[in-house]
Amino acid sequence: MTTSHTLDVPGARLYYEVRGSGPVLVAMGSPMNAAAFAPLADALAADHTVVTLDPRGISGSRLEDPGQESTPDLRADDVTAILDAIGAADADVFGSSGGAVTGLALVTRHPDRVRTLVAHEPPLLELLPDAAERHAATEANIEVFHRDGPGAAWATFMVNAGFDLSGEDGGGPVAPDYEPSEEDLANTARFFAHELRGTTRYVPDLAALRAARVVVGVGAASGGLLTVRTSVALAELLGSDPVEFPGDHGGFTDVPVEFAERLRKVLAG
Repeated sequence: MTTSHTLDVPGARLYYEVRGSGPVLVAMGSPMNAAAFAPLADALAADHTVVTLDPRGISGSRLEDPGQESTPDLRADDVTAILDAIGAADADVFGSSGGAVTGLALVTRHPDRVRTLVAHEPPLLELLPDAAERHAATEANIEVFHRDGPGAAWATFMVNAGFDLSGEDGGGPVAPDYEPSEEDLANTARFFAHELRGTTRYVPDLAALRAARVVVGVGAASGGLLTVRTSVALAELLGSDPVEFPGDHGGFTDVPVEFAERLRKVLAG
Protein backbone atom coordinates (compact mmCIF):
# COMPACT_ATOMS: atom_id res chain seq x y z
CA MET A 1 0.00 0.00 0.00
CA THR A 2 1.20 3.48 -0.86
CA THR A 3 0.28 6.44 1.31
CA SER A 4 0.57 10.06 0.20
CA HIS A 5 1.56 12.89 2.51
CA THR A 6 2.30 16.61 2.58
CA LEU A 7 4.65 18.40 4.94
CA ASP A 8 5.05 22.12 5.57
CA VAL A 9 8.66 23.26 5.68
CA PRO A 10 10.11 26.78 5.50
CA GLY A 11 9.03 28.22 2.16
CA ALA A 12 7.30 25.13 0.80
CA ARG A 13 4.79 22.34 1.20
CA LEU A 14 6.43 19.04 0.27
CA TYR A 15 4.69 16.04 -1.26
CA TYR A 16 6.00 12.55 -0.52
CA GLU A 17 4.89 8.92 -0.62
CA VAL A 18 5.60 5.98 1.67
CA ARG A 19 5.20 2.31 0.79
CA GLY A 20 6.33 -1.05 2.16
CA SER A 21 7.86 -2.06 5.49
CA GLY A 22 11.33 -2.61 6.85
CA PRO A 23 14.44 -0.39 6.94
CA VAL A 24 13.81 3.08 5.57
CA LEU A 25 15.13 3.81 2.08
CA VAL A 26 14.74 7.18 0.39
CA ALA A 27 14.71 7.10 -3.43
CA MET A 28 14.90 10.51 -5.07
CA GLY A 29 15.81 12.52 -8.12
CA SER A 30 15.98 16.13 -9.19
CA PRO A 31 14.01 17.23 -11.12
CA MET A 32 12.49 13.73 -11.28
CA ASN A 33 9.46 13.42 -9.04
CA ALA A 34 8.07 10.63 -6.87
CA ALA A 35 6.21 9.08 -9.80
CA ALA A 36 9.49 8.43 -11.62
CA PHE A 37 10.64 6.22 -8.75
CA ALA A 38 7.37 4.34 -8.25
CA PRO A 39 8.47 1.22 -10.21
CA LEU A 40 11.68 0.96 -8.18
CA ALA A 41 9.84 1.65 -4.92
CA ASP A 42 7.29 -1.07 -5.70
CA ALA A 43 10.13 -3.52 -6.36
CA LEU A 44 11.75 -2.68 -3.01
CA ALA A 45 8.64 -2.42 -0.83
CA ALA A 46 8.62 -6.09 0.21
CA ASP A 47 11.61 -5.52 2.49
CA HIS A 48 12.00 -1.74 2.78
CA THR A 49 9.93 1.24 3.83
CA VAL A 50 10.48 3.28 0.68
CA VAL A 51 10.07 7.05 0.70
CA THR A 52 9.78 8.89 -2.61
CA LEU A 53 9.22 12.62 -3.00
CA ASP A 54 8.65 15.53 -5.29
CA PRO A 55 11.57 17.98 -4.88
CA ARG A 56 10.47 21.45 -3.83
CA GLY A 57 8.93 23.31 -6.74
CA ILE A 58 8.36 20.10 -8.72
CA SER A 59 4.92 18.54 -9.28
CA GLY A 60 3.09 18.36 -5.94
CA SER A 61 5.71 20.17 -3.82
CA ARG A 62 4.59 23.79 -3.87
CA LEU A 63 6.66 26.88 -3.15
CA GLU A 64 5.67 30.10 -1.41
CA ASP A 65 8.05 31.92 -3.76
CA PRO A 66 8.01 30.36 -7.26
CA GLY A 67 11.24 32.19 -8.05
CA GLN A 68 13.21 30.54 -5.26
CA GLU A 69 16.43 28.88 -6.42
CA SER A 70 16.69 25.13 -5.83
CA THR A 71 20.01 24.12 -4.27
CA PRO A 72 21.27 20.70 -3.17
CA ASP A 73 21.62 21.99 0.40
CA LEU A 74 18.02 23.17 0.52
CA ARG A 75 16.75 19.91 -0.93
CA ALA A 76 18.87 17.95 1.57
CA ASP A 77 17.23 19.80 4.45
CA ASP A 78 13.84 18.88 2.97
CA VAL A 79 14.76 15.18 3.04
CA THR A 80 15.76 15.50 6.68
CA ALA A 81 12.41 17.11 7.46
CA ILE A 82 10.62 14.18 5.83
CA LEU A 83 12.68 11.69 7.85
CA ASP A 84 11.66 13.60 10.98
CA ALA A 85 8.01 13.48 9.91
CA ILE A 86 8.01 9.69 9.54
CA GLY A 87 10.01 9.19 12.73
CA ALA A 88 13.11 7.78 11.04
CA ALA A 89 16.40 8.39 12.83
CA ASP A 90 18.32 7.50 9.68
CA ALA A 91 17.89 5.90 6.27
CA ASP A 92 19.63 4.42 3.31
CA VAL A 93 19.45 6.84 0.39
CA PHE A 94 19.38 6.22 -3.34
CA GLY A 95 19.69 9.37 -5.41
CA SER A 96 19.91 9.56 -9.17
CA SER A 97 21.20 12.44 -11.28
CA GLY A 98 20.34 15.67 -9.46
CA GLY A 99 18.96 13.52 -6.65
CA ALA A 100 22.42 12.03 -6.23
CA VAL A 101 23.75 15.56 -5.72
CA THR A 102 21.02 16.12 -3.14
CA GLY A 103 22.24 12.94 -1.43
CA LEU A 104 25.82 14.21 -1.34
CA ALA A 105 24.61 17.41 0.33
CA LEU A 106 22.54 15.33 2.75
CA VAL A 107 25.58 13.30 3.83
CA THR A 108 27.55 16.53 4.27
CA ARG A 109 24.92 18.48 6.20
CA HIS A 110 23.29 15.64 8.15
CA PRO A 111 25.79 12.74 8.26
CA ASP A 112 24.05 11.02 11.15
CA ARG A 113 20.87 10.63 9.08
CA VAL A 114 22.39 8.53 6.27
CA ARG A 115 23.51 4.92 6.64
CA THR A 116 24.54 4.39 3.02
CA LEU A 117 24.24 6.79 0.10
CA VAL A 118 24.13 5.35 -3.40
CA ALA A 119 24.83 8.29 -5.69
CA HIS A 120 23.81 7.22 -9.20
CA GLU A 121 25.39 9.37 -11.93
CA PRO A 122 25.59 12.76 -10.17
CA PRO A 123 26.22 15.58 -12.70
CA LEU A 124 29.10 17.23 -10.83
CA LEU A 125 30.56 19.36 -13.60
CA GLU A 126 33.02 21.03 -11.21
CA LEU A 127 34.99 17.77 -11.04
CA LEU A 128 35.80 17.69 -14.75
CA PRO A 129 38.96 19.13 -16.31
CA ASP A 130 36.77 20.94 -18.85
CA ALA A 131 34.43 22.32 -16.17
CA ALA A 132 34.52 25.87 -17.55
CA GLU A 133 33.44 24.67 -20.98
CA ARG A 134 30.69 22.50 -19.49
CA HIS A 135 29.37 25.35 -17.35
CA ALA A 136 29.30 27.59 -20.41
CA ALA A 137 27.26 24.96 -22.25
CA THR A 138 24.84 24.80 -19.30
CA GLU A 139 24.41 28.58 -19.30
CA ALA A 140 23.79 28.51 -23.04
CA ASN A 141 21.23 25.73 -22.50
CA ILE A 142 19.39 27.90 -19.97
CA GLU A 143 19.37 30.74 -22.47
CA VAL A 144 17.91 28.40 -25.10
CA PHE A 145 15.06 27.64 -22.70
CA HIS A 146 14.28 31.30 -22.11
CA ARG A 147 14.59 32.18 -25.79
CA ASP A 148 13.22 29.15 -27.65
CA GLY A 149 11.14 27.23 -25.12
CA PRO A 150 11.11 23.79 -23.51
CA GLY A 151 11.37 21.61 -26.62
CA ALA A 152 14.55 23.27 -27.83
CA ALA A 153 15.94 23.35 -24.30
CA TRP A 154 15.47 19.62 -23.76
CA ALA A 155 17.01 18.82 -27.15
CA THR A 156 20.06 20.91 -26.26
CA PHE A 157 20.23 19.36 -22.81
CA MET A 158 20.19 15.82 -24.20
CA VAL A 159 22.96 16.60 -26.68
CA ASN A 160 25.09 18.23 -23.97
CA ALA A 161 24.54 15.20 -21.73
CA GLY A 162 25.76 12.83 -24.43
CA PHE A 163 22.50 11.13 -25.46
CA ASP A 164 22.20 9.90 -29.03
CA LEU A 165 19.18 11.67 -30.50
CA SER A 166 19.48 10.17 -33.96
CA GLY A 167 17.29 7.08 -33.47
CA GLU A 168 16.30 4.92 -36.43
CA ASP A 169 13.29 7.13 -37.10
CA GLY A 170 15.14 10.35 -36.32
CA GLY A 171 12.81 10.98 -33.41
CA GLY A 172 15.28 10.40 -30.63
CA PRO A 173 14.26 9.13 -27.22
CA VAL A 174 10.96 11.05 -27.07
CA ALA A 175 7.99 9.88 -29.11
CA PRO A 176 7.24 12.30 -31.98
CA ASP A 177 3.61 12.61 -30.88
CA TYR A 178 4.45 13.30 -27.22
CA GLU A 179 2.50 16.23 -25.84
CA PRO A 180 3.75 17.57 -22.50
CA SER A 181 1.17 18.18 -19.80
CA GLU A 182 0.86 21.44 -17.90
CA GLU A 183 2.73 19.77 -15.04
CA ASP A 184 5.53 18.70 -17.41
CA LEU A 185 5.86 22.26 -18.69
CA ALA A 186 5.90 23.70 -15.17
CA ASN A 187 8.53 21.19 -14.07
CA THR A 188 10.63 21.98 -17.14
CA ALA A 189 10.49 25.68 -16.40
CA ARG A 190 11.45 25.05 -12.80
CA PHE A 191 14.38 22.87 -13.85
CA PHE A 192 15.94 25.18 -16.40
CA ALA A 193 15.22 28.47 -14.67
CA HIS A 194 15.93 27.57 -11.04
CA GLU A 195 17.48 24.12 -10.59
CA LEU A 196 19.97 23.10 -13.29
CA ARG A 197 22.63 25.69 -12.50
CA GLY A 198 22.71 25.09 -8.74
CA THR A 199 22.86 21.32 -9.15
CA THR A 200 25.63 21.14 -11.72
CA ARG A 201 27.78 23.74 -9.94
CA TYR A 202 27.67 21.91 -6.60
CA VAL A 203 31.13 21.27 -5.13
CA PRO A 204 31.16 18.14 -2.95
CA ASP A 205 32.81 18.13 0.47
CA LEU A 206 35.19 15.24 -0.08
CA ALA A 207 36.28 14.99 3.55
CA ALA A 208 32.68 14.63 4.69
CA LEU A 209 31.94 12.06 2.00
CA ARG A 210 35.05 10.01 2.80
CA ALA A 211 33.89 9.82 6.41
CA ALA A 212 30.60 8.23 5.32
CA ARG A 213 29.58 5.20 3.27
CA VAL A 214 29.07 6.61 -0.21
CA VAL A 215 28.75 4.32 -3.22
CA VAL A 216 28.95 5.89 -6.67
CA GLY A 217 26.79 4.15 -9.27
CA VAL A 218 26.86 4.18 -13.07
CA GLY A 219 24.54 2.60 -15.59
CA ALA A 220 25.84 -0.44 -17.47
CA ALA A 221 24.35 1.02 -20.65
CA SER A 222 25.14 4.69 -19.99
CA GLY A 223 28.03 4.59 -22.46
CA GLY A 224 29.48 8.01 -23.16
CA LEU A 225 27.10 10.06 -21.06
CA LEU A 226 28.57 13.08 -19.34
CA THR A 227 27.32 11.72 -16.01
CA VAL A 228 29.58 8.69 -16.40
CA ARG A 229 32.57 11.03 -16.54
CA THR A 230 31.43 12.92 -13.46
CA SER A 231 30.70 9.68 -11.59
CA VAL A 232 34.11 8.21 -12.36
CA ALA A 233 35.74 11.47 -11.28
CA LEU A 234 33.88 11.44 -7.95
CA ALA A 235 34.67 7.78 -7.29
CA GLU A 236 38.37 8.39 -7.95
CA LEU A 237 38.40 11.29 -5.50
CA LEU A 238 36.74 9.08 -2.90
CA GLY A 239 39.25 6.30 -3.50
CA SER A 240 36.73 3.80 -4.84
CA ASP A 241 35.45 2.33 -8.08
CA PRO A 242 32.01 3.07 -9.51
CA VAL A 243 29.46 0.28 -9.05
CA GLU A 244 27.59 -0.79 -12.17
CA PHE A 245 23.79 -0.83 -12.17
CA PRO A 246 21.46 -2.29 -14.81
CA GLY A 247 20.28 -0.02 -17.60
CA ASP A 248 21.37 3.49 -18.37
CA HIS A 249 20.88 6.84 -16.64
CA GLY A 250 17.22 5.95 -16.06
CA GLY A 251 17.71 2.25 -15.37
CA PHE A 252 15.61 2.43 -12.22
CA THR A 253 12.56 3.15 -14.40
CA ASP A 254 13.41 0.91 -17.35
CA VAL A 255 14.45 -2.25 -15.47
CA PRO A 256 13.21 -1.61 -11.91
CA VAL A 257 13.22 -5.23 -10.69
CA GLU A 258 16.79 -5.88 -11.78
CA PHE A 259 17.82 -2.47 -10.52
CA ALA A 260 16.23 -3.16 -7.12
CA GLU A 261 18.12 -6.44 -6.77
CA ARG A 262 21.40 -4.74 -7.50
CA LEU A 263 20.57 -1.96 -5.04
CA ARG A 264 19.77 -4.48 -2.31
CA LYS A 265 23.17 -6.13 -2.76
CA VAL A 266 24.99 -2.80 -2.68
CA LEU A 267 23.20 -1.70 0.49
CA ALA A 268 23.98 -5.03 2.14
CA GLY A 269 27.66 -4.31 1.60
